[in-house]
Amino acid sequence: MKERTLAIIKPDAVERGLIGEVIKRLEANDLKIVAMKMVYMNKAQAEGFYAVHTERPFFESLTTFMSSGPAVVMVLEGENVIGRYRELMGATNYKEAAEGTIRREFATDIEKNVVHGSDAPETAAFEISYFFNSFEIVD
Repeated sequence: MKERTLAIIKPDAVERGLIGEVIKRLEANDLKIVAMKMVYMNKAQAEGFYAVHTERPFFESLTTFMSSGPAVVMVLEGENVIGRYRELMGATNYKEAAEGTIRREFATDIEKNVVHGSDAPETAAFEISYFFNSFEIVD
């Protein structure tokens, strides 16, 4: 099934010069980029994006981290793109991620884990609309 997902190259990866490496891996796995831009979220914007996690103990540190520097946000499109991208990313805890995944190879801790991806079609719809309007997405 053709679908879309949001992908984020997080501030830690941007700071470490990993944008090209992540994009190279997306393209090598036939994940089509249909929108992309660099953003620098302020704290309130990061809190809005991660509002689903408001009650979680990591909410404060996560939103502080995500507003600590620029990030690259992208819309990916393709057959079963949510699952395929999540597989390429690897487990949230990089120590549990499979060999060859982005997080296993580049993450430095559970929060600074290089990339983010939507976990379901409903989440993807919200997350994509948080950063992109319909004119910014190439059909």
